[in-house]
Amino acid sequence: MPHDHHDHLSPSGHPYRKDDDVELTYWQTMEIAVRELLIEKGELTAAQITSQIDAMDARSPANGAQVVARYWTDPDFAEALLADGSQATRDMGYDIGPMKLIALPNTPTLHNVVVCTLCSCYPRNLLGLPPDWYKSRAYRSRTVREPRRVLSEFGVELSPDIEVRVHDSTADMRYIVIPNRPDGTEGWMQDQLAELVTRDSMIGTGLPKHS
Repeated sequence: MPHDHHDHLSPSGHPYRKDDDVELTYWQTMEIAVRELLIEKGELTAAQITSQIDAMDARSPANGAQVVARYWTDPDFAEALLADGSQATRDMGYDIGPMKLIALPNTPTLHNVVVCTLCSCYPRNLLGLPPDWYKSRAYRSRTVREPRRVLSEFGVELSPDIEVRVHDSTADMRYIVIPNRPDGTEGWMQDQLAELVTRDSMIGTGLPKHS
Protein backbone atom coordinates (compact mmCIF):
# COMPACT_ATOMS: atom_id res chain seq x y z
CA MET A 1 0.00 0.00 0.00
CA PRO A 2 1.21 3.53 -0.64
CA HIS A 3 2.95 5.23 2.22
CA ASP A 4 1.19 8.28 3.63
CA HIS A 5 4.22 9.64 5.48
CA HIS A 6 6.38 11.02 2.66
CA ASP A 7 8.26 13.39 4.96
CA HIS A 8 9.65 10.53 7.02
CA LEU A 9 12.65 8.34 6.30
CA SER A 10 12.37 4.69 5.41
CA PRO A 11 14.25 2.06 7.44
CA SER A 12 17.07 2.34 4.89
CA GLY A 13 17.46 6.02 5.70
CA HIS A 14 16.09 7.26 2.39
CA PRO A 15 12.91 9.30 2.00
CA TYR A 16 9.82 7.33 1.11
CA ARG A 17 8.90 7.51 -2.56
CA LYS A 18 5.36 7.63 -3.75
CA ASP A 19 4.29 4.34 -5.31
CA ASP A 20 4.11 4.54 -9.07
CA ASP A 21 1.34 1.98 -9.47
CA VAL A 22 -1.06 3.34 -12.07
CA GLU A 23 -3.69 1.80 -14.29
CA LEU A 24 -2.39 0.15 -17.44
CA THR A 25 -2.79 2.10 -20.65
CA TYR A 26 -4.78 0.68 -23.54
CA TRP A 27 -1.58 -0.26 -25.39
CA GLN A 28 -0.02 -1.91 -22.34
CA THR A 29 -3.16 -3.99 -21.88
CA MET A 30 -3.09 -4.97 -25.55
CA GLU A 31 0.58 -5.95 -25.35
CA ILE A 32 -0.05 -8.24 -22.38
CA ALA A 33 -3.10 -9.80 -24.03
CA VAL A 34 -1.33 -10.47 -27.34
CA ARG A 35 1.80 -11.80 -25.63
CA GLU A 36 -0.18 -14.19 -23.42
CA LEU A 37 -2.27 -15.34 -26.39
CA LEU A 38 0.84 -16.10 -28.47
CA ILE A 39 2.26 -18.14 -25.60
CA GLU A 40 -1.04 -19.93 -24.99
CA LYS A 41 -1.36 -20.86 -28.69
CA GLY A 42 2.21 -22.14 -28.79
CA GLU A 43 3.38 -19.59 -31.34
CA LEU A 44 6.12 -18.33 -29.03
CA THR A 45 7.51 -19.19 -25.63
CA ALA A 46 8.13 -16.78 -22.80
CA ALA A 47 11.85 -17.53 -23.15
CA GLN A 48 11.81 -16.59 -26.83
CA ILE A 49 10.09 -13.29 -26.07
CA THR A 50 12.59 -12.53 -23.31
CA SER A 51 15.48 -13.40 -25.63
CA GLN A 52 14.18 -11.02 -28.29
CA ILE A 53 13.76 -8.21 -25.75
CA ASP A 54 17.34 -8.79 -24.56
CA ALA A 55 18.57 -8.63 -28.17
CA MET A 56 16.72 -5.36 -28.73
CA ASP A 57 18.13 -3.88 -25.53
CA ALA A 58 21.65 -4.88 -26.62
CA ARG A 59 21.52 -2.76 -29.78
CA SER A 60 23.94 0.15 -29.57
CA PRO A 61 25.97 2.57 -31.73
CA ALA A 62 28.78 0.01 -31.61
CA ASN A 63 26.91 -1.89 -34.34
CA GLY A 64 26.87 1.09 -36.66
CA ALA A 65 30.49 1.86 -35.83
CA GLN A 66 31.49 -1.56 -37.15
CA VAL A 67 29.60 -0.85 -40.37
CA VAL A 68 31.40 2.47 -40.83
CA ALA A 69 34.81 1.00 -40.02
CA ARG A 70 34.30 -1.79 -42.51
CA TYR A 71 33.24 0.75 -45.13
CA TRP A 72 36.53 2.55 -44.55
CA THR A 73 38.64 -0.61 -44.87
CA ASP A 74 36.80 -2.87 -47.33
CA PRO A 75 36.18 -1.42 -50.82
CA ASP A 76 33.95 -4.34 -51.83
CA PHE A 77 31.78 -3.86 -48.75
CA ALA A 78 31.66 -0.10 -49.34
CA GLU A 79 30.33 -0.72 -52.84
CA ALA A 80 27.75 -3.19 -51.52
CA LEU A 81 26.64 -0.82 -48.75
CA LEU A 82 26.02 1.99 -51.21
CA ALA A 83 24.15 -0.33 -53.57
CA ASP A 84 21.91 -1.94 -50.92
CA GLY A 85 22.49 -0.84 -47.35
CA SER A 86 19.85 -3.17 -45.92
CA GLN A 87 21.37 -6.30 -47.44
CA ALA A 88 24.97 -5.28 -46.73
CA THR A 89 24.29 -4.73 -43.04
CA ARG A 90 22.15 -7.87 -42.92
CA ASP A 91 25.18 -9.80 -44.20
CA MET A 92 27.09 -8.43 -41.19
CA GLY A 93 24.41 -9.77 -38.86
CA TYR A 94 22.52 -6.52 -38.33
CA ASP A 95 19.02 -7.06 -39.64
CA ILE A 96 17.50 -3.68 -40.40
CA GLY A 97 14.13 -5.35 -40.87
CA PRO A 98 11.79 -4.40 -43.71
CA MET A 99 13.08 -0.82 -43.88
CA LYS A 100 15.36 0.42 -46.64
CA LEU A 101 18.73 1.56 -45.31
CA ILE A 102 20.67 4.19 -47.23
CA ALA A 103 24.31 4.98 -46.46
CA LEU A 104 25.31 8.62 -46.83
CA PRO A 105 29.09 9.06 -47.24
CA ASN A 106 30.49 12.44 -46.27
CA THR A 107 33.15 13.92 -48.53
CA PRO A 108 35.55 16.85 -48.19
CA THR A 109 32.88 19.04 -49.83
CA LEU A 110 29.67 17.44 -48.48
CA HIS A 111 28.33 16.91 -44.97
CA ASN A 112 25.17 14.85 -44.43
CA VAL A 113 22.81 15.14 -41.49
CA VAL A 114 19.75 13.03 -40.70
CA VAL A 115 16.44 14.06 -39.18
CA CYS A 116 12.92 12.69 -38.91
CA THR A 117 10.57 15.63 -39.26
CA LEU A 118 7.44 13.62 -38.42
CA CYS A 119 8.48 11.59 -35.39
CA SER A 120 11.65 9.65 -34.53
CA CYS A 121 12.37 7.17 -37.35
CA TYR A 122 15.88 5.92 -36.66
CA PRO A 123 18.08 2.88 -37.52
CA ARG A 124 17.82 1.36 -34.06
CA ASN A 125 19.41 -1.96 -35.05
CA LEU A 126 22.58 -0.02 -35.84
CA LEU A 127 22.47 2.90 -33.42
CA GLY A 128 20.34 1.72 -30.50
CA LEU A 129 17.69 3.99 -29.03
CA PRO A 130 17.51 7.52 -30.44
CA PRO A 131 18.68 10.30 -28.11
CA ASP A 132 16.01 12.55 -26.65
CA TRP A 133 17.14 15.55 -28.66
CA TYR A 134 16.63 13.64 -31.93
CA LYS A 135 12.94 13.28 -31.06
CA SER A 136 12.50 16.90 -29.95
CA ARG A 137 10.37 19.29 -31.95
CA ALA A 138 13.20 21.82 -32.00
CA TYR A 139 15.65 19.44 -33.68
CA ARG A 140 13.06 18.07 -36.09
CA SER A 141 12.06 21.52 -37.31
CA ARG A 142 15.22 23.60 -37.01
CA THR A 143 17.54 21.11 -38.72
CA VAL A 144 15.59 21.53 -41.93
CA ARG A 145 15.45 25.34 -41.71
CA GLU A 146 18.88 26.17 -40.33
CA PRO A 147 21.12 23.10 -40.41
CA ARG A 148 24.42 24.96 -40.09
CA ARG A 149 23.29 26.72 -36.96
CA VAL A 150 22.05 23.46 -35.43
CA LEU A 151 25.36 21.77 -36.27
CA SER A 152 27.30 24.62 -34.69
CA GLU A 153 25.33 24.09 -31.48
CA PHE A 154 26.58 20.49 -31.51
CA GLY A 155 30.12 21.82 -31.94
CA VAL A 156 30.39 21.03 -35.66
CA GLU A 157 31.72 24.10 -37.44
CA LEU A 158 31.87 23.68 -41.21
CA SER A 159 33.49 26.00 -43.70
CA PRO A 160 31.16 27.80 -46.12
CA ASP A 161 32.44 25.77 -49.08
CA ILE A 162 31.13 22.51 -47.56
CA GLU A 163 27.57 21.71 -48.62
CA VAL A 164 25.21 20.58 -45.85
CA ARG A 165 22.58 18.14 -47.06
CA VAL A 166 19.63 17.21 -44.80
CA HIS A 167 17.93 13.81 -45.18
CA ASP A 168 14.46 13.16 -43.79
CA SER A 169 13.85 9.63 -42.50
CA THR A 170 10.49 7.97 -43.12
CA ALA A 171 8.55 5.00 -41.80
CA ASP A 172 10.13 2.71 -44.39
CA MET A 173 13.49 4.39 -44.98
CA ARG A 174 16.45 4.86 -42.64
CA TYR A 175 19.82 6.56 -43.08
CA ILE A 176 23.30 6.16 -41.65
CA VAL A 177 25.95 8.81 -42.24
CA ILE A 178 29.41 7.54 -43.15
CA PRO A 179 31.73 10.18 -41.69
CA ASN A 180 35.07 11.02 -43.24
CA ARG A 181 37.83 8.73 -42.07
CA PRO A 182 40.15 10.58 -39.68
CA ASP A 183 43.63 11.39 -40.95
CA GLY A 184 46.50 9.36 -39.60
CA THR A 185 44.58 6.07 -39.44
CA GLU A 186 46.20 4.39 -42.42
CA GLY A 187 46.82 0.73 -41.66
CA TRP A 188 44.47 0.64 -38.67
CA MET A 189 42.38 -2.47 -38.15
CA GLN A 190 38.59 -2.36 -38.33
CA ASP A 191 38.09 -2.67 -34.57
CA GLN A 192 40.52 0.19 -33.95
CA LEU A 193 38.71 2.41 -36.40
CA ALA A 194 35.30 1.53 -34.94
CA GLU A 195 36.38 3.04 -31.63
CA LEU A 196 36.64 6.43 -33.35
CA VAL A 197 33.08 6.36 -34.69
CA THR A 198 30.53 8.12 -32.49
CA ARG A 199 26.76 7.87 -32.53
CA ASP A 200 26.43 11.54 -33.45
CA SER A 201 28.86 11.18 -36.35
CA MET A 202 26.50 8.56 -37.84
CA ILE A 203 23.58 10.99 -37.51
CA GLY A 204 25.63 13.86 -38.86
CA THR A 205 25.56 16.03 -35.75
CA GLY A 206 29.08 15.04 -34.78
CA LEU A 207 32.46 14.00 -36.13
CA PRO A 208 34.60 10.94 -35.43
CA LYS A 209 37.12 11.08 -32.62
CA HIS A 210 40.60 12.15 -33.59
CA SER A 211 43.16 9.40 -34.07
